[in-house]
Formats: sequence, C-alpha cells, structure tokens
Amino acid sequence: MTTGQKSKPSYVYAIIGVSLVLFLLGTLGWLVINGRALTRTFKEDIEVQVVLHDNVRPEMADKLKQVLAGQPFAREVTLTTKEEAAKDFEKEWGEDFTQLLDFNPLYSSINLKLYSDYVNPDSLSRIEQFVKQSNIVREVSYPTGVVEKMNANFRKIGIILGAISLLLFIVVVILIDNTVRLAMFSNRFLIKTMQMVGATQWFITRPFDKRAVLNGFISGLLAVLGLWMVISFAENQLPSLRALHEPALLTSLMLGMIILGIIISVLSTHRSVVKYLKLHVDDLY
Repeated sequence: MTTGQKSKPSYVYAIIGVSLVLFLLGTLGWLVINGRALTRTFKEDIEVQVVLHDNVRPEMADKLKQVLAGQPFAREVTLTTKEEAAKDFEKEWGEDFTQLLDFNPLYSSINLKLYSDYVNPDSLSRIEQFVKQSNIVREVSYPTGVVEKMNANFRKIGIILGAISLLLFIVVVILIDNTVRLAMFSNRFLIKTMQMVGATQWFITRPFDKRAVLNGFISGLLAVLGLWMVISFAENQLPSLRALHEPALLTSLMLGMIILGIIISVLSTHRSVVKYLKLHVDDLY
C-alpha cells in the first residue's frame, strides 16, 4: 500500500473531526443568536403609557400620537380613548362602573412600544422628558424596576455567554489544529521524499494547501448541514422558536463556520508541512 493510499483515511477522519467541532461551535452560536432575539422580544414588550389630561380634544390626542409615531424610538403607537378604556375594563372585569358612578374616571392614553435599543433607564428617562413637553400629557409611566432588573440580568447573561463562546472558540481552534496535524502525520515521508528529490517548498506545500481548502470547505458544509437539521428539528418541536428566527444572522453564522473551517485547516496543514520539511529524516520515525 502506498503512502498516498494510507493518507486517504486520515483525511476522512480529519474532515469528520473538524465537522463535529465546527458543529459544536455553530450550535453555541445559534443559541447566542436566539438569546439575542429573545432579549429583544422581551424588551419590545415593555410598554410606556402616556396618560392625557381629562377632556383633551380628540384632534389634539391624535396629533400627539402622530408626533410620537414619527420618532425613531417608536415601534408601535396606539391611542386609547376614555370610552375604549372603559370598554376594556368591562371586558376584563365583567363590570360596567360607569352605571354606578355616572361618569367615566379613566383617562385617554397613548401606549408606546419601543425598539429594544431604547429600553434602558437612560433612554426611557429622555423619552419621558420629551413626551412631557406636551401640555396635554398628564403623566408618563413605565415599569422602571422591571426595566432595570431585566437589563442587569441580560447583561450578566451576555457576559457569561461571551466568555463561554471565547473559551469554546479557543478549544475549537486547538482541536481542529491537532486533528489536521494528526492527518498530516501519515504524509510525513511523502513530504520529505519530495524535498529530497529537489522540489521547492512552494511546490510541496501547494497541493496540500489546496487539499486543505477542500477539506475545510467539506467540513464546514457538513457542520452547517448538521446545524440546519438541529434547527429544523427544534423549530418543529417548539414552533415558538420560529418567532426568534433571524435569517441574516443565521446565514452569517453558517458562512462563518465554513470560512473558519477553511482558514484553520489551511494554516494547520501548511504549518505541518513546513515542520516536516525542517525535520531530519531520522526524526520522522
């Protein structure tokens, strides 16, 4: 059996090994993306209530609604009149208090849902000051404690996930490097033989580097396929995950997996070939 024939299984094992490691990294990346989407969803569910003074004319309330809707922080703006507020109360509690009181004590209000970037104490305070400039606004309210606690918790989770991702990335690079170097070990005599017959370093490394690009691409492709199957299975089992789907980020993650597989495979292969070229023949055994 020739040296070239012996090296084929090593390439297969290297491709499988690199694929599994990239799949692990990709799975963590998908969890981070979902966590980011979930954070945004929670933040964008927070509602700012702008309570208007009693007996505000409908056209004034509608004008303020239009002004707020045109602001960069506003994701959704709805106007609830006194009458609508009374009907909502009756639906929720099954009781019409206007018959008992002979008047409607509720106020008209504008409810704001913000983009996630603005759901933090500083931004909310600035938004409150901006809204209160209108003389038809009675008060502005939002769950301050919930916002502060939520931001603090999400910050901690982000730091933990970031640390885990960095650690796993380092482990992935080391594992792929070792896997590729182990695959190249079976080619050490072929590399040295080519050097001994006068081949230049560039001539020797070029075919191995080309093979490394192909191996890295195949590894990344297999890892992406595995990740896609896991995502599809998870979304079929938990349909609510589809709401967190972020095609752009997911595409970037999958492209990153393939590119990372190619880069590390090429660097590790080239380094291994150069290493064996520098070794004495006796050191190869």
